[in-house]
Amino acid sequence: MNDKLSQMIAEKGFVLADGATGTSLFNLGLQAGDPPEFWNIDEPEKIRAIYQGSVDAGSDLFLTNSFGSNSSRLKLHNSASRAYELSKAAATLGREVADKSKRQVLVAGSIGPTGEIMGDAGWLSHRDAVSMFQVTAQGLIDGGADVLWVETISSPEEYNAAAEGISKVGAPWVGTMSFDTAGRTMMGTTSKDMVNMVKDMAYGPLAFGANCGVGASDLLRTVLGFSENSDRPIVAKGNAGIPKYVDGHIHYDGTPEVMATYALLARACGASIIGGCCGTMPAHLKAMRKALDGNPCGEKPTLKQISLALGEFSSKSDGTGDEARPERVRRGKRK
Repeated sequence: MNDKLSQMIAEKGFVLADGATGTSLFNLGLQAGDPPEFWNIDEPEKIRAIYQGSVDAGSDLFLTNSFGSNSSRLKLHNSASRAYELSKAAATLGREVADKSKRQVLVAGSIGPTGEIMGDAGWLSHRDAVSMFQVTAQGLIDGGADVLWVETISSPEEYNAAAEGISKVGAPWVGTMSFDTAGRTMMGTTSKDMVNMVKDMAYGPLAFGANCGVGASDLLRTVLGFSENSDRPIVAKGNAGIPKYVDGHIHYDGTPEVMATYALLARACGASIIGGCCGTMPAHLKAMRKALDGNPCGEKPTLKQISLALGEFSSKSDGTGDEARPERVRRGKRK
């Protein structure tokens, strides 16, 4: 397959990704606990509208509504056998929207975690995980995705299983992890660990980075860690502020102005693929687009500059160094 994403980065210098699929789904009426992937078949116009919102806001690429489209997650809704169908439908709708645009827009096939635990403490085998990822990947490519986008991964075992599953499809891919525990992923991976892992992979991502996590400040600190030794493009996809519970709903307090500042800082930190995660709506994306197009890349910011602009860090360390000793949480198997 042609690597359209790398070509776009080479031509533009940076790529604006999309915002929050989940937040948009809930705004359109999705109920907590309902599988959003069913809407690819049952509510296609709503999914097209979400995609179109990103395109209209200026995104160069958007992720498909297929985050949980794997047999492990879908079995919770008695639909494990629909992983390929729902993945393909998500990408097909995306292809329709992208192809209508008067400019080049890429469809990124979202692949989320299985929801199971791998490794010595887990019960999902590498072989089974690879098979799950391969089915989802094939559906997305058959539906017309330009690139596959693995996101919100916590363990290196699952990241590597996703890579192997995608290798069987032969597609280019991007892979991000979520650093939300004192600068580490839930399973203990640091920014340095991720850089080393990606470098050693037989079928590595064309770009890697971080998404979601705690807040934009923490995410950019992680991006700085990536940029010290990165040999490929870096992704920054941070949340629109910090979540707060308001009137029965989760609300993110990041304004479009704050996200515009975040976008500029992300580029200065070394990211060339910049987007938003939870809480990031078209209004935020429009502000990010305007800021990135209207300003040159700035000097790499200090941690103090980041915290002054976007808020204090949630932990003292980015998970690396002698002072970084996060508490280990013991987790039993799901019953």
